[in-house]
Amino acid sequence: MNTGQRITGICLCVFFAFFPWPAFSTDTIDHSTTDHENNNALMGVGAHFAWILFDAIKTDLETKTGRDIILFGENSMLGVGCNAGIKAARQATQSRETFGFICCSLSDEEIEKEQLIVYPLAKEPILILTHKDNPVDNLGSDQVRAIFRGDLVSWADADGTDKPIVVVTRLHCKKRPGHWKTILPGHKEFRQERLNVTSAALMVQRVGDFSGAIGHTGSTWKFKSEDRIKVVTVDGFKPTAENLRNGKYPFYRQLSAITNRNPSPDVVKLINEAQTGKAFRRVARQYELLPLNPMQQAPPASIVTQ
Repeated sequence: MNTGQRITGICLCVFFAFFPWPAFSTDTIDHSTTDHENNNALMGVGAHFAWILFDAIKTDLETKTGRDIILFGENSMLGVGCNAGIKAARQATQSRETFGFICCSLSDEEIEKEQLIVYPLAKEPILILTHKDNPVDNLGSDQVRAIFRGDLVSWADADGTDKPIVVVTRLHCKKRPGHWKTILPGHKEFRQERLNVTSAALMVQRVGDFSGAIGHTGSTWKFKSEDRIKVVTVDGFKPTAENLRNGKYPFYRQLSAITNRNPSPDVVKLINEAQTGKAFRRVARQYELLPLNPMQQAPPASIVTQ
């Protein structure tokens, strides 16, 4: 073990002694979604990053459907959000109109097993985060992969200062394709000496705790002014929708809505508006999401009803 690895190991031991993990239970989600008093509402449940999208356009969706909409997912953690979204989709009935939203792709096998319909929304850039005081502003995609793999253990190897690299990961939904697997294809390929966190909030906090840290999160995460992190470019390209479109930015995941095989008409109307409406386009521009569906076109003026 080299000097950088030994120093990192000491840092991790000190870290775990002073930062215990919080407890979390899925009971909160189950009780919230089943016990809510508004039985006429359309209810969406799922992953935080897709929740951001739906929450931002909630008013527009309510106008489109003429129904109240209740959303759960603001505080989803480590895979629970996607799993809760699948559960909500599967358990929907014509009298209990629920749908899910996920931040990970599903395999064909899982879609068939759970009897789901997937409605792609957008590709979301995965941001590569470092501490704000790190002098490195750009990393090559090969460097990013080498760092997360453990081949590079000092920032000096990436034209930075001689400081050990602390790798922070959130490897949720390990059996599903996409998401962080655009960095490395499996969790066993990531460096063994790393900090595993259970939420995006902890990811941002832990990267800010160590001046030599590196981590990852989705572009829809809302950073605070006190966060001690920055987003680096990759291969000289920013994590933007345009750079996803032209293939220049390599790290991303797919945000989707999901239903069972017999969704209610109003749920389908809601999801279609989320996929193609103007409100969604505004949110996509704000968070650099790449929409995966054509925008709704207004009918020609000659056929608009007067």
